[in-house]
Amino acid sequence: QVQLVESGGGLVQAGDSLRLSCAASGRTTSRSARAWFRQAPGKEREFVAAISGNGDTTSYADSVKGRFTISRDNAKKTVFLQMNSLKPEDTAVYYCAARLIRDAVAVTSTDYYYWGQGTQVTVSA
Repeated sequence: QVQLVESGGGLVQAGDSLRLSCAASGRTTSRSARAWFRQAPGKEREFVAAISGNGDTTSYADSVKGRFTISRDNAKKTVFLQMNSLKPEDTAVYYCAARLIRDAVAVTSTDYYYWGQGTQVTVSA
């Protein structure tokens, strides 16, 4: 069993930055692709960013491209999401996800097997 635990969320003002972390524990391969998704109230969960097993390949949603950066530390089984120039529309619960084995990036939620409980990010205008 694999556990993913997110941290780093909070309440910030527009233009501020936050750094989310997602630590994995349990029986997990440190080389599986990882991703961040988010879900705003009344909306479906949407893809934010993904990173390949070795960190060489990343993918971003158009809405966050140029503002968010995903990275990983495989020795610590931790993935990060640096969020800069935050906007009120970034307000959502942010979820960390991990693929079961595959190391290639994916942008659909059904490609991810393990999920964290989520961390709230609120951006005020």
